[in-house]
Amino acid sequence: TKAIKNTKRVPSFRKLLRTSKIKLDNKLKNKQYKQQSAAKKYRKEQKKLREAVRDAISRKPFPLEECKKKQVGKCLLREEDEEEDALPLDMMDEDDLKLMEDLAQKASFLTRDLSSNEPVHVKKRKCESVIDKYEKVPRRVQTEPEKEVIHLLPIKDKGGIIPQTMEKPVLNVAQDEEEDTEEMEEEEDFNEEPLPVLTPEEMAAQRRQKLQERKMHIAALASAILSEPDNNIKKLKELRAMLTEQDPNVAVIVRKLVMVSLMEVFKDIVPSYKIRPLTEAEKATKVKKETQKLREFEEGLVSQYKFYLENLEQTIKDWKQRKLKKSNVISLKAYKGLAEIAVKCLCELLVALPHFNFHNNIIVLIVPLMNDASKMISELCFEAVKKLFKQDKLGYASLGVVKVISGLVRGRNYDVRPEVLKVFLHLRIKEVELQKDSEDIAPKKKFMTYKEKRKNLSRMQRKWKKAEEKLERELLEAEASESKEKKLKLHTETLNIVFVTYFRILKKAQKSPLLPAVLEGLAKFAHLINVEFFDDLLIVLHSLIASGGLSYRESLHCILSAFHILSGQGDVLNIDPMKFYTHLYKTLFSLHAGGTNGDTEIVLQCLDVMFAKRRKQVSQQRALAFLKRLSTLALHVLPNSSVGILATNRVLMQTFPKMDLLLDNESQGSGVYLPELDEPEHCNAQNTTLWELHLLQRHYHPTVQKFAAHLIVGAPTEGSGALSLDLSQRPATELFEAYSMRGMTFNPPVASVTPRRKVLSHLSVSLYPVWVAGFPEPFIQYVRRILMPISVTS
Repeated sequence: TKAIKNTKRVPSFRKLLRTSKIKLDNKLKNKQYKQQSAAKKYRKEQKKLREAVRDAISRKPFPLEECKKKQVGKCLLREEDEEEDALPLDMMDEDDLKLMEDLAQKASFLTRDLSSNEPVHVKKRKCESVIDKYEKVPRRVQTEPEKEVIHLLPIKDKGGIIPQTMEKPVLNVAQDEEEDTEEMEEEEDFNEEPLPVLTPEEMAAQRRQKLQERKMHIAALASAILSEPDNNIKKLKELRAMLTEQDPNVAVIVRKLVMVSLMEVFKDIVPSYKIRPLTEAEKATKVKKETQKLREFEEGLVSQYKFYLENLEQTIKDWKQRKLKKSNVISLKAYKGLAEIAVKCLCELLVALPHFNFHNNIIVLIVPLMNDASKMISELCFEAVKKLFKQDKLGYASLGVVKVISGLVRGRNYDVRPEVLKVFLHLRIKEVELQKDSEDIAPKKKFMTYKEKRKNLSRMQRKWKKAEEKLERELLEAEASESKEKKLKLHTETLNIVFVTYFRILKKAQKSPLLPAVLEGLAKFAHLINVEFFDDLLIVLHSLIASGGLSYRESLHCILSAFHILSGQGDVLNIDPMKFYTHLYKTLFSLHAGGTNGDTEIVLQCLDVMFAKRRKQVSQQRALAFLKRLSTLALHVLPNSSVGILATNRVLMQTFPKMDLLLDNESQGSGVYLPELDEPEHCNAQNTTLWELHLLQRHYHPTVQKFAAHLIVGAPTEGSGALSLDLSQRPATELFEAYSMRGMTFNPPVASVTPRRKVLSHLSVSLYPVWVAGFPEPFIQYVRRILMPISVTS
């Protein structure tokens, strides 16, 4: 074989410099491939040539006589069936005999099938019809009954297509019946064999083995997806398919594991943006391979995430409707556990992926479950919504949740749990600071106009100013992560929906258990209500208090809401809320050391809004009356409440200048103090004294003693009677929480009065004659030796 030489010119060095390395490598590979294919083709041709020569040598032409003998032999065999039409050779003409001898000299004549009646010069037909060949076959008369035939695949050779058939075996009916009976007997024998009975230990071991196999499979799939999400998106489908585990022994546990695993996988591989569907124009556009790969990954991720959420939703629905699957793989009791895991997964996805697709669908699933009868599921949903509100900085997710809650409350005719409305208290909406942020923190940058530049700057200065303003615009765009105006708009829309829900309940369902949650929410967000609704809202709040149907805590929320309204935007209104002062003054003694001790925090908030923030609108008589009643109340509550009340009294004495009148024994005006009167303006509080402080100075709690001693000397800000910084600079509500006794412990801990050795010594000396009597003398001597050193040291 000859090697094929490459006759192309070698590229010059200059041309190589202009050609990339990848292109050169591709050219080299193509050249090598062409050389290999050409050499292979050459070898095949040589091989065919050698085979043709070998066949020509092996084939030798037979003489005409031998062929004649063979032909004569064949004719003799068919003499009985055929007529003798052909003439013998000796009776042929000389011309015909000469023609036969000439034809005998050609190899084609010898190798040709002599039984064929075709002329020699006729060429072979390339595509001969199969139907024509069947037509040439002679017909036979049916002398025997037809047999059933099975048609097999035909065979093709030089002569054409040869059909293949096989007779179908026919069995007797009796034989078939015998075989059927034998098969039935074998099946009965098989059924009669008892199945292998497993012991409980073997069943448990088999179950553990299956669980271990499933766990390993889940772990392998999850790790493969996390390692290369782009390439292993199909394994996500395989993992999701395990949610339909059919083995009843391990179905419940496997489905729970797959739910949690898929939830963690989605939290890790989901991108930080929302994936939108492609338009028809984008699908038709040709893109790079990397872009196409990313599109396929995103499309597969969104579809699998959607199917996963549908599976979770179906699990919860099956549990709610108490339905069983047709296969009965999972029992009815196990559905509750599966539903709880599904709710946990949905809550985690609600908090972790608020930016991704189908988040609103998750909200629609979670919010109705907040009102579920199952305490565990409702608490899971509450905590998830609270976390979502706390971490939602912009407000998209919060707005979606608030809309669904408002629709739920209205759709169920206000028959929901109060906790559903209490989640509004966790919204991240600050009072007036939100508007200040949008106006002051991100002010609009004012740039000079063209006329101002033309008038005040030179040409070079204008050029520098233009470049500087361009840079400042780019910096402002880079700093603003989210538009402040958009944030303000979302928060405004959210609060409007919240207030609409509150006002509906105040108008239509005043006797529902939702009223305390509504009043508490109004107390927090009242400063953001539109001024136009202030008069109507104050009238509604006063009517609720005057109706007498509210509990003490609910009435305190009404008072707090009213003063929040008046301390915010309502400060410009000329409204005197004397009736709210009177109601609080009347109900202060409802607090005690029992169950209402926790309401002291709301009272402290009310006092802060009513006096500290409205000091100019409060008269001296009103302040004196509250100071006296609060001092009396401090004797009846727990220490943490006493500390908070005394801290409020300190603020009153420092805010209003003539409060030291109550520290003087002599009366300062006409009249007698009337402690039972519920009108703070007319109880003559200036004619009494704060004798309660002397009792509080002997209180068992050291912090109460410090506050009482501080107030007795007039609550000075400096000097020997001043408080320490950790007490003076903390608000009353914070002190109430700091000294709380919820854990049944004192803060600070109470120290023992006398040491243990002194107690023993006093007992030994005073009680010795009493308890020694009646004991034997050796025991008395032993006790005396022990107690004498103690009494001496004392």
